[in-house]
Amino acid sequence: MQAPPQQLNQLYPTDLVSQPFNVLELDLPPPQINLPPNTSATPSPYANCPPKYVRSTLNCVPTTHSLLKKSRLPFALVIQPYSSLHDAEDPVPVVPDQVISRCRRCRAYINPFVTFLDHGHRWRCNMCNLTNDVPQAFDWDSAAQKSVDRWQRPELNYAVCEFVAPQEYMVRPPQPLVYLFLFDVSYAAVTNGLLATSARCILESLDRIPNADRRTRIGFMAVDSSLHYFSIPRDGSESNEPGMLVVSDLDEPFLPTPQDLLVNLSECRANVETFLEKLQSMFQDTPNTGSAMGSALRAGHKLISPVGGKITVLSASLPNIGYGKLEMREDKKMLGTSKEGSLLQTANSFYKSFAVECSKNQVSIDMFLFSSQYQDVATLSNLPRYTGGQTYFYPGWNAARSEDAIKFAREFSDYLSAEIGLEAVLRVRATTGLRMSTFYGNFFNRSSDLCAFPAFPRDQAYVVEVAIDETITKPYVCMQAAVLHTTCNGERRIRVLTLALPTTETLANIYASADQAAITVYFSHKAVERALGSGLDAAREALQSKIIEILQTYRKELAGGNMGGGGLQLPHNLRGLPVLFLGLIKNVGLRKSAQIPSDLRAAALCLLSTLPLPLMIQYMYPKLYSLHDMPDEAGVPDPQTGEILLPAPCNLSSERIVPYGLYLIDDGVNQFVWVGRDAVPALLLDVFGIEDRAAIKQGKTTLPALDNEFNERVRAVVEKSKDHRAKGVGSIIVPTLYVIKEDGDPSLKLWAQTLLVEDRADQGVSLQQWMGMLREKVVQ
Repeated sequence: MQAPPQQLNQLYPTDLVSQPFNVLELDLPPPQINLPPNTSATPSPYANCPPKYVRSTLNCVPTTHSLLKKSRLPFALVIQPYSSLHDAEDPVPVVPDQVISRCRRCRAYINPFVTFLDHGHRWRCNMCNLTNDVPQAFDWDSAAQKSVDRWQRPELNYAVCEFVAPQEYMVRPPQPLVYLFLFDVSYAAVTNGLLATSARCILESLDRIPNADRRTRIGFMAVDSSLHYFSIPRDGSESNEPGMLVVSDLDEPFLPTPQDLLVNLSECRANVETFLEKLQSMFQDTPNTGSAMGSALRAGHKLISPVGGKITVLSASLPNIGYGKLEMREDKKMLGTSKEGSLLQTANSFYKSFAVECSKNQVSIDMFLFSSQYQDVATLSNLPRYTGGQTYFYPGWNAARSEDAIKFAREFSDYLSAEIGLEAVLRVRATTGLRMSTFYGNFFNRSSDLCAFPAFPRDQAYVVEVAIDETITKPYVCMQAAVLHTTCNGERRIRVLTLALPTTETLANIYASADQAAITVYFSHKAVERALGSGLDAAREALQSKIIEILQTYRKELAGGNMGGGGLQLPHNLRGLPVLFLGLIKNVGLRKSAQIPSDLRAAALCLLSTLPLPLMIQYMYPKLYSLHDMPDEAGVPDPQTGEILLPAPCNLSSERIVPYGLYLIDDGVNQFVWVGRDAVPALLLDVFGIEDRAAIKQGKTTLPALDNEFNERVRAVVEKSKDHRAKGVGSIIVPTLYVIKEDGDPSLKLWAQTLLVEDRADQGVSLQQWMGMLREKVVQ
């Protein structure tokens, strides 16, 4: 008897002209994954990978390369192996017994989609079809010395699980967590308060740095025109004074006695605190404006490379002497011209080659950048890009502004608390016939299919493009991502994520199951690659050509050619694609403008190639909430869950903004509270405690906490909108809040208006013009 045919998603055609896009469509879940009945070995509802960990651009896979090519859609996975900064917030099932069953040929891990044969003594691999023996210990609990029911094992019930790895998964014993802090102590970093704030923040966050195994080690270096090493004695030594050694030879900085430079946090805790309390005073009167950052990084690498770990750089200046010296190359006249692309290129080859060297020695670099002048973020961001790190940019930051100090302190403290992985590699395997062809994200691609991460962050996502090399004859395919890593508590583990997707021979099924958010994230990574390689114009043009190609293909192949009339058709699950592409083209990283400093652009391109999917979509198409007329339940805890409810978001168009209104615009990096020019005194009094609109402080600020219900609800909405956990992602970013008055500072107002993606602003087109242009190109 044949199994009933599987039900695939239906194609629901829609017209984008007669039924305009509604912002709520962006919050729809991805198209359903409809597998044939009994595909998984157990009936577990968790057998397939949830979208918060892995999303495919296509939830129904074409059986041939030619069909994929015909669709003009990409086939790629967006992989985010962790969805929070700490395990406790998002626990996954763990297989503790070190019985790891893998395919002899393709090395895939046993998972819910294998089949058992020969009375359960053997299993067939769902990737390459080889038959493997089931390990004897698979049905035996060695701790309790009794047999167990294999159908209860996590790896057969959960698509996402973690194995505790035995000895053979280690090249060396698991390394401890190591943080080497590299402080800029030049005039700029001392006067803007960076040195004092970061030292105080580390001091106050020492208890948050993961150290359950009491092996965590930390070290400190400082840099101006010389290198400063600090030795910290163990608690209870004869001298508890930290020592400083200054090295002025920048070419071959020798390493002083390393044992006191990288110290065990538990054993030296009191002296680490003493050092951090004194650090600011050591440099408070410095006139030194030099920054030998490249030489300091080489010295830091030399110091921690025997063990591996993180170098955390806190800098407020452009490296201007020694290795990796950079020039002030930005010229305002270049902005907005074809020459602008050169400012996004790497200015000194040292940064790429040094980063690759770091990757080989398990050293990862994070850059926290704070300059008020040009800092060459484009070049410095290479260090995190190839070492599994991240670039955090704080333009014009100054600790004297409490909002700046608080934002950085919150972010840096969360950063220090994150349970990062160490010495990690990511590999993605798939059903025979599929091949992982290109990898995007911050890591070093060590071989054709192995991505190396000296440290594995919890707040980034990766994109892997999949090629179809052979015709697929199965009704479904599987892909499996595995992250082998050392936890920050010294345990070697493998996190495995398995995704199964149905296959199809028809274009309609591919389009009906395409995921607009995953497709946009894939093209964001492609656009960043194009911008860095060929310039911003080329990146924008490629995006425009792509959306036209998708619309043309759908019209010609699935909407009956010209029978579709003069509208623009897409299936209901892809209706957000044109507006998301417009948002991406108008994002600060890519948009055509003569007003955007290249550091700001380069920092945005870092986000457009690392943000987890929900944050990436919000960064392209921000949230707009109307606050003055929000429903009674908004800004108040939900009676069932206790979570604050947000009002429904509005489309990003000035048509939604009335002159007497109060709005919140939030792109995940900045928040703008927009005060209409006719806002009534009672509203202003409730929210700001002032009736006179002219007296309200605009720009970077904090909303006052007042004793009235509406003020509490507005603040609750602003806070909830910042909450990354609610979006199922880990992130340290705390958006900066700005108050904008409609009739206030024109440059602030223009900045907020550039986030209204559907309007014209700067040199960008409105959504209406964009759709008109697409229609012309598609219908012609």
